[in-house]
Amino acid sequence: MSRDAFPGRAELVADADGQAVVRISGDWILAHFEAIEASLAALRPRLPAAPRYDLSPLARLDTAGAGLLTLLIGAERLGALVEQSALRPEQRALLATVGCAVHELFAHPPPAPRSTGFVDMVERVGRATESLWKQARMLLGFVGLTLETLARNLPQPRRWRMTALVHHLEQTGLDAVPIVALLSFLVGAVIAFLGATVLEDFGATIYTVDLVTYSFMREFGVLLAAILLAGRTASAFTAQIGSMKAREEIDAMRTIGLDPVELLVLPRVLALVLALPMLTFLATLAGIVGGGLVCMVSLDISPSMFLSMFQADTPLRYLWVGLGKAPVFAFLIGVIGCLEGFKVAGSAESVGERTTSSVVQAIFVVILVDALAALFFMEMGW
Repeated sequence: MSRDAFPGRAELVADADGQAVVRISGDWILAHFEAIEASLAALRPRLPAAPRYDLSPLARLDTAGAGLLTLLIGAERLGALVEQSALRPEQRALLATVGCAVHELFAHPPPAPRSTGFVDMVERVGRATESLWKQARMLLGFVGLTLETLARNLPQPRRWRMTALVHHLEQTGLDAVPIVALLSFLVGAVIAFLGATVLEDFGATIYTVDLVTYSFMREFGVLLAAILLAGRTASAFTAQIGSMKAREEIDAMRTIGLDPVELLVLPRVLALVLALPMLTFLATLAGIVGGGLVCMVSLDISPSMFLSMFQADTPLRYLWVGLGKAPVFAFLIGVIGCLEGFKVAGSAESVGERTTSSVVQAIFVVILVDALAALFFMEMGW
């Protein structure tokens, strides 16, 4: 029979003088943890005030068994008992180590968790504010690093990564054409339906044309394209760079003297800066076509009348206002996506967290900058 067949036990017996002694016997190991706990539970109600312990029958001992012995005997009494018993050196060392750990735990217990309340709420707000400030500083620093790397590489055409630029331009621009055009077309149709419904009460359904053209040329064209790229492209940038970070490919680049910002960030950001104005123009056209189709079907506004009102009432500067915001949005989306990729810690879970964070940050920044730009253009009379 193996030694594992003798689980540890704690028995109350009488010695030669008739005094009660707690005899510790068997294997006090993790495999017999439940049996040992049951033995201790039956013994504790019968323990005298100051029991004596006999550790000589103890066979095997591991950390789990040492913890149970410490709880039974007490961390303060265990040290003296171990010195007086005939245990093997390794068993003495294990009991002494576990006893010290338990003694420290009970001598200096962890602080009790504080109850949630106003102070906790203020603390969470403070931590969130500090995290937001650190993220803003990190983003600003990465923007500066990207611009510095771009300025350093522009005078050196041999360092331009044209193959990577064309690849990412296809990935971020050409592949996004169907979804941008379809979504813009549908949003333009919805805006025309809503405008016609509201303006019908005032007998001004003809101005649905101006509503569609104004909104898409100034705001919706660039905003829809930027939000779609923030969800589609920023997440892709983060996942690509994050996977390289997890596989230590970026460290390998630095080891052989290559600049990851030059190789990974610049082609992606420049491709996005080139692609978003074109997608904005496409989204504007698709939205206006969607609104024009609704006007033709529901409001009996012919295409020629729609185009003549479009030409007469909508200034061309509205188009430049929308297109002018596109490179700024594209640069911010690309930088945020790449920065979150570099922040990946090295696991698949971290890649997922950073991908989600990049999408949220990119959409938030796009809407924030668009709101500030709208206020600025309104004050300037543009």
